[in-house]
Amino acid sequence: MAQQTIRGFRDILPPQSNVFYAIEKAAREVFSLYNYDELRIPALEYYDLFLKSTGETTDIVQKEMYRFKDASQRDIALRPEGTPGVARAYINNNLSQTGKNSKYFYIADMFRAERPQAGRYRQFEQIGAENIGAESPYSDAESVSMLYEILKKLGIENFVLEINSLGCSECRKKYREELLSYLKGKEGLCEWCKERMEKNPLRTLDCKVDADKFVDFPKISLCESCSKHHEEFKKALSISGVKYVENPRMVRGLDYYSRTVFEFKNTSIGAQDAIAGGGRYDNLIKSMGGPDAPSVGWAMGVDRVAILLEKKWSDFVSNPLAFIVSMDKELSEYAFEILCDLRKNLIPCDFSDFSRSFKSQLRSADKSMAAFAVIIGKDEANAKEVTLKDLKSKEQKRVKKEELVRTLSVHF
Repeated sequence: MAQQTIRGFRDILPPQSNVFYAIEKAAREVFSLYNYDELRIPALEYYDLFLKSTGETTDIVQKEMYRFKDASQRDIALRPEGTPGVARAYINNNLSQTGKNSKYFYIADMFRAERPQAGRYRQFEQIGAENIGAESPYSDAESVSMLYEILKKLGIENFVLEINSLGCSECRKKYREELLSYLKGKEGLCEWCKERMEKNPLRTLDCKVDADKFVDFPKISLCESCSKHHEEFKKALSISGVKYVENPRMVRGLDYYSRTVFEFKNTSIGAQDAIAGGGRYDNLIKSMGGPDAPSVGWAMGVDRVAILLEKKWSDFVSNPLAFIVSMDKELSEYAFEILCDLRKNLIPCDFSDFSRSFKSQLRSADKSMAAFAVIIGKDEANAKEVTLKDLKSKEQKRVKKEELVRTLSVHF
């Protein structure tokens, strides 16, 4: 019996792999427009990095991390998210001293030992962006609008942007007592809520089991500074043309967020409706031993975006323009010369095996979805020509070798 993949892991095959590439390409183009540089972080980090940054009360740390001891008995983990690694890299490499805006993006696989379902795998790709050292609400709006532009660039229309403010540490300190008193008055809460109530009552609002019990929950009262930040953030979103709805119950799943939080949601991919999200984390860098660097960032699930593009997968298939076919094995050298010449001139093309029968090579040309077959027989080789066959209309004509690139370029 052939070896199987581990549950929650999978091979990504064409055409889906082409969709992943298209998503990455669109993101890179937008990142370039917004002056974000790529930062590549390691897949393995010390476990403590995620414990101290992501938060002890998060599902990621409590249930979902791939944590193990290596041969040297070091306590390490596969990265479950990107922000802690970027923050560590920022501190370790003294990136605050470059004098440049610290705007970074990453495209990387993450690992979480959670139950696989639609749009959720144990190894999954995220595209993320972090603007470190940016305190302005306009930086929040820029971050959101950048993500908005990526989704629009991919042709995704049916999404909703939800925003909220969690306030600063002082706002949350007052709110914690109010919320805790409210939660203690609720009967029949699930074990998840009971466990988190004392450690981090704000996280209980994210519970899917008891959601209906919290319709009358108290709203957070923002201090003057946080209220001003949130209002300026909303105005900046409006200036950038990004539509949003406020969701006072949104808390996000990570402990380091403060003030602005946001999510892009889509209901067509089942229960996992969040396709991207993020927010402001003003104290994370400092809490990790770095400088005081208020920051904002987000992460987008590439798998979930690919699901939204599923009906358009055929649009992302990369088919060759031409397929080289040799009618005689002795003409292989001339046929390969044609192939190389087309590629040097940036014409996408392919071939199978010049020693195979003519019919077999033509079948391969049809299966490749190429637009044209470039057929080479003895007559064509002697005259330094080729026969160009339109594989859709079946029309064909002789073309001089030196004219082939120009002829095909019209169709490319």
